[in-house]
Amino acid sequence: MSYEDKFDASLSLLRRLHPKQITANLDNICTLIQQNNGEDELVQDLLSSVDTPLKVVKCQDTGKPFLCCDYNRDGDSYRSPCSNKYFPVQADDDELPPFPSNTIRQLEIKANDAFDVYRDLYYEGSGISSVYLWDTEDDETLDGFAGVVLIKKDTEDGSGKWNSIHVFEVIPESASTALYKLTTSVILDLKNNDDSSLSLAGSLTRQLETIQTLEVDGGSNLETSHLINLGTLVEKSEYNIRNLLQEVYFDKLKDIMLKDLRSVGDLGDQKLENLKQSELIKGLQGL
Repeated sequence: MSYEDKFDASLSLLRRLHPKQITANLDNICTLIQQNNGEDELVQDLLSSVDTPLKVVKCQDTGKPFLCCDYNRDGDSYRSPCSNKYFPVQADDDELPPFPSNTIRQLEIKANDAFDVYRDLYYEGSGISSVYLWDTEDDETLDGFAGVVLIKKDTEDGSGKWNSIHVFEVIPESASTALYKLTTSVILDLKNNDDSSLSLAGSLTRQLETIQTLEVDGGSNLETSHLINLGTLVEKSEYNIRNLLQEVYFDKLKDIMLKDLRSVGDLGDQKLENLKQSELIKGLQGL
């Protein structure tokens, strides 16, 4: 089997398994690949291609929590946007882990502050956000860079979990314009605490590509202009994803409840309730 066939087969298998166990399923597939073939490149491509719920780790230097994903990972350690250090601390070796350049790091600090305000406004003051940037050019300038914006929020009672992952690339088009490529993935996990058998889980991914003007007049600098443009695009993308989630999840649920189940009203009450529950679970599992 070729490399492409193995990669496609792995993704196809993950799509067919229960989305609530996506992290465990991905780990098992990667372990199986390493045990049988030892293809590290295939494992790395799978880890970077499959979105999983974000993990929270505490920065040992600042005590602040930060979010982990494949974009701030090096081996088993993750870089904190607060201190720019990897945790757990890596053993000394000859190869240094990846770090952004000084220019990009300064922009990363400002981006974390900006999206923390965004999180506070749009997520009712709760949740966690982290931003990671990296260089796409050899020189230490803002002439091309990429990054990821991560936002995670869990409800206090554990009934809802929201994970949004915004991966972007900024490509200068001219002195006053830049091309922004944004890929947004939202992983949603909902359950009814009163009925453990009723749950919704899944993800949606959408892409957005646009050319934006870089406003560097009136006291604004290039960094501020990039942050404004990125914030606007993330806001727009999350708004669109929320609307799509409502259509995919809740409109589908409404169709099941009102159309497929209402037509069996001549059955006994207990039998009707059992049938409703059975059909509802089948419908939810098919989302």
